[in-house]
Amino acid sequence: MNPKITILLLCTFASTMVWGQEIIPLDTSHWRTSRQGSFVVENYKGKNAVYIKGGSITLKNRTFLNGTIEFDVFLKEEQAFPGVYFRAVGRDAEQFFLRPHLSGKPDANQAAPLIKGITPWQLYFGPRYSFPYKYKYDDWTHVKVVVNGDRAQAFLDHSEKPHLSWDLYHPAQEGGLVIRGGGASGMHIADVIVDENASELIDFKTIERKPIEGLVREWEVSDMFEEKLLADPANLAPTIENRKWGRKIQVEEGTAANISRVQTLYDGTPGETVFARINITSDRDQIKLFHFGYSDRVVAILNGKAIYKGQNQWRSRDYRYLGTVGLFDAVYLNLKRGDNTLLMAVSENFGGWLITGKFEDESGIKIK
Repeated sequence: MNPKITILLLCTFASTMVWGQEIIPLDTSHWRTSRQGSFVVENYKGKNAVYIKGGSITLKNRTFLNGTIEFDVFLKEEQAFPGVYFRAVGRDAEQFFLRPHLSGKPDANQAAPLIKGITPWQLYFGPRYSFPYKYKYDDWTHVKVVVNGDRAQAFLDHSEKPHLSWDLYHPAQEGGLVIRGGGASGMHIADVIVDENASELIDFKTIERKPIEGLVREWEVSDMFEEKLLADPANLAPTIENRKWGRKIQVEEGTAANISRVQTLYDGTPGETVFARINITSDRDQIKLFHFGYSDRVVAILNGKAIYKGQNQWRSRDYRYLGTVGLFDAVYLNLKRGDNTLLMAVSENFGGWLITGKFEDESGIKIK
């Protein structure tokens, strides 16, 4: 099939209730297709299904707050991220999706928010938001997500017990419901059911993540600018002086601060970079070791001079490198007596716009 051709969902399959315990028909009166991608309605492996490649379908004329979302997906052993967005408002949503190419691995799936169009899985990682699961590629996989207030659970293949329980990110509000297929590797979706009367959670227990002790708790964030302005380390002054300030972000998940809370990437505004700033008062001239993490790229600038440049994006170090954030880098800061300004110029592609850091030893310094 030519991926440039979009075949609209013109066929209507028999069903009774639209919003309850019956299958929602896969037709254009119930679903809206995204502009990108290819869509074909067909009978596949015994089910009335829609083949979604590089796109998604959105339930029309309905919003979702609490309840149960169910669907079947016929997986391929290829890189893909089929799943569901729910409570979608603008570029914000909650989501759960599968990674069928990572069958049996700890990150075989993902629960994560969508924040201003970014899915920060490089922050929301580990057993708190994923679980190992062995997928099958010769039969349908059943996915069920139950949502209630600020909590959700995921069940696979009609399990009576939840495979994952997690706390939702956004305040509870009604929003859209979107089903996505396989991205570049198209996949079939069938038997979509939404029941707003079934929101009971079962044995809700989250997995706690141990916080990193001693982190800088708050960063001030500048307005957005283009990364190319950092190309000449000897000419950073104009870029620094032209910034606007006032936004602040705090550490989340005990791990890192999320820049996407205060900045919107790819909204038509030029740029993919911000400065995250802390001010350090030192009681003397001294050298302090600063451990830090970031996503995706960074230039560290102390008192107007560039001292470090790094890259931590997905697959930047090897083909399986995730780019998850942690204290994996460090730099010695040559502090002068009095006030010092540390700027971390953080640039983002996708996966999480993040900054974090801590001093090896805080004696003799104060962080404003």
